[in-house]
Amino acid sequence: MSYFVTGASGFIGKRLVKKLLERKGATVYFLIRAESKKKLPKMMSFWGADAEKRCIPVVGDLAKPLLGVAAADRTKLKSAKIKHFFHLAAVYDMTASAEENQITNVEGTKNAVTLANDIKAAQFDHMSSIAVAGNYEGVFREDMFDEAKDYLDHPYMQTKHDSEAYVREHCNMAWRVYRPGVVLGDSKTGEIDKIDGPYYFFKLIQRMREMLPPWMPAIGIEGGRMNMVPVDFVVDATDHIAHAKGNDKKAFHLTDPAPMRIGDSLNVFARAAHAPQMALRVNAALFGFIPQSVVKGVSALPPVRRIKNAVMKDLGIPEDTLSFINYPVRFDCRDTLKALDGTKIAVPPLEDYAWKLWDYWERHLDPDLFIDRTLKGQITGKVILITGGTSGIGQATALKIAEAGTAKAVIVCGRDQEKIDETLALAKKRKVKISAYPADVTDEASCGDFVKLLEEKYGGVDILVNNAGRSIRRAVENSYDRFHDYTRTMDVNYFGALRITLGLLGGMAAKKKGHVINISSIGVLTNAPRFSAYVASKAALDAFTRCASSEYSDRGISFTTINMPLVKTPMIAPTKIYNNVPTLEPDEAADMIIRAIVYKPVRIATRLGILGQVLHAFAPRIAQIVMNTSFRMFGDSEAAKGKKNEVTGPSADQLALSNLMRGIHF
Repeated sequence: MSYFVTGASGFIGKRLVKKLLERKGATVYFLIRAESKKKLPKMMSFWGADAEKRCIPVVGDLAKPLLGVAAADRTKLKSAKIKHFFHLAAVYDMTASAEENQITNVEGTKNAVTLANDIKAAQFDHMSSIAVAGNYEGVFREDMFDEAKDYLDHPYMQTKHDSEAYVREHCNMAWRVYRPGVVLGDSKTGEIDKIDGPYYFFKLIQRMREMLPPWMPAIGIEGGRMNMVPVDFVVDATDHIAHAKGNDKKAFHLTDPAPMRIGDSLNVFARAAHAPQMALRVNAALFGFIPQSVVKGVSALPPVRRIKNAVMKDLGIPEDTLSFINYPVRFDCRDTLKALDGTKIAVPPLEDYAWKLWDYWERHLDPDLFIDRTLKGQITGKVILITGGTSGIGQATALKIAEAGTAKAVIVCGRDQEKIDETLALAKKRKVKISAYPADVTDEASCGDFVKLLEEKYGGVDILVNNAGRSIRRAVENSYDRFHDYTRTMDVNYFGALRITLGLLGGMAAKKKGHVINISSIGVLTNAPRFSAYVASKAALDAFTRCASSEYSDRGISFTTINMPLVKTPMIAPTKIYNNVPTLEPDEAADMIIRAIVYKPVRIATRLGILGQVLHAFAPRIAQIVMNTSFRMFGDSEAAKGKKNEVTGPSADQLALSNLMRGIHF
């Protein structure tokens, strides 16, 4: 038996060809564009060992009359006596333009029907879609067609309806129409070929998983019943119905007889992803009382449109997708069920294969996979400046970045020339290149000169790490006569960071790219007692970062705040009790900065820090009790009290609490 197939390289088409080849003596002629011949080896490999003998490419073009098939090839097709002409080539994309839909779906179908008539094919098998029903309200049967004419609100719906109409009216042979639901990946392998349908919401589910534990209930939508079927069901059903007797001039809904609501199906995928489920789902139809004119008017407001577009773009969800949330059509598929009666062909429960779809998407199609997430890739050709880079966290970060070897320049600055020399010597020892300059972030003139040097010598800075800092551990009750503690911390931690940032932001804005990473403290989240001067200065920097990031979010400049836990650096050396409590090593802290460079998140914080912030927000009294307990358990150092001798050795209770609240300042 001979077949002719259009769309043989497509997601459904290539599987249908493979299915047809299982039939004894089957020969498949398939349409292929001249420029697509390079795909042939891969297609043949997919179809099997003897595919090259049984699969015959026919060069043509969907948009040309008679599909652009040459006269000689048409003669061969007539001689081959094509039994089934499968027309699958089409646009299966709700986001495609109206012009693309018209050319491919309508004109392509006209050309296919004309060729089928010309070569005298015995049967025309047309792959249509449930989109022919448009937004028909109610149950749409398989014998219904013209009833949808007034509900075709989208170019895809209109062109799928028009193309099916052409098949019905102009085929000179028997014809059969197949209307699959939203086609998902393979229920056996999970394979999918593109992001479409429910896959648009996978990134949202992934983000929820990253932010919340799987047991936490979430709020979502109920939505209409979106009919979804796996591609292997569509192929098996099409193959069986096409070859069965008594199905001429009929349409078949290749749909799920018991479709799930959108909210339920998204919960199935959430379980597959180990993400929070939507325990409370709101039926969007409840807002139907709002006049459409009001909805459209509000949506058309520039601020509303801009916010919506930005959020949708970030999540990778096309705007048209939202119009199908309350999809009103239910599809009757009794003729399909009757045709498949006695076979094992049926729509499998989504719960049984959702995990395969999720796994395939996360391994192969997650948009983040196509972003270079390596340090080398993110810093290639860039100038990186790290303030306070001659010791501790800054030095460790500079060395790691320099070791990547792709940055245009790795620059550190500091006040102490001896430490600058030590850093350069360490870089030389490790055979990496670091440039170091003396600069005092507390001195406006020094910062101005330094910024000018950076602009003239390096053309500005691409990534700025505001790491220079000063910490003072002293209770408020011991600070009544030490107002200078507060001015000193503000001068370094806040004003110092601003002097450098403001000096470089103009250049970043001009280039429309840049990344500012501010090293804050876990104390800002937990409101650590005994660090009022230090935490207040870091909180001021956090507030500036939030404001600035909002202003520059559309100008290619990113801001990241790192609420760093306690790190073993020279800055905490005067407090001897820290020798016995858990702290991060500088290299571990540097890894957090590397993560910020690679992923550009808004904030990086430990789970304990986030818990502290949540506790202060929702149960401030309890948070105060917890922090007061630590305050009373850990006294001021002798140095903070103005005495020379430090009390040595923490108590067992202090060790226990410091391990329980790892990383928090005491």
